[in-house]
Amino acid sequence: LYGATKLCSDKLFTAANNIKGWRDLRFSVVRYGNVMGSRGSVIPFFLRQRETGVLPITDPEMTRFNITLQEGVEMVLWALNNAAGGEIFVPKIPSYRITDVAQAIGPDCEHSIVGVRPGEKIHEEMITASDSVSTVDLEQYYAILPSGGLHTVDSYISKHGGSPVELGFAYNSGTNERFLSVEELKDLIGSLTNPAL
Repeated sequence: LYGATKLCSDKLFTAANNIKGWRDLRFSVVRYGNVMGSRGSVIPFFLRQRETGVLPITDPEMTRFNITLQEGVEMVLWALNNAAGGEIFVPKIPSYRITDVAQAIGPDCEHSIVGVRPGEKIHEEMITASDSVSTVDLEQYYAILPSGGLHTVDSYISKHGGSPVELGFAYNSGTNERFLSVEELKDLIGSLTNPAL
């Protein structure tokens, strides 16, 4: 479903940029996965489940990217001010291990392994290796440029700054450089739930 949705959204905004005509419109996409504490996040589920004394872990190797609502809003506002049109913007954000979230929320709970659900991935991948040929590192964000768009990587960099990523680069929650610790997760989750864990 994610791949189909991604392909559909990529084609839609590429088409939108191509048919805008004389109007001064730009269409771009932000991609950042689940927002911490939202309905798509495991955190509210674990907080409810903690009362049972058992936290179900799909796979002990599972990782996810972590973004707060505030960071998501700031990224959208940044994209509104900086988009050339046609890019997919991806934030540089930390990852977490599902086992660390379980430890932060329910250290005294049983952490039972229940298996991966159909279609669920062990790690999130926001930039694939095949995207690397058209990806620009903008320091705080990455920009994946559309194929056949207005800009080549070189022309985009000369106008907007940044640098090309290495060929074969992929941005994956399992190989990310920065992981949140259990203590950092406790603090973040505590700020969502008040009182702190």
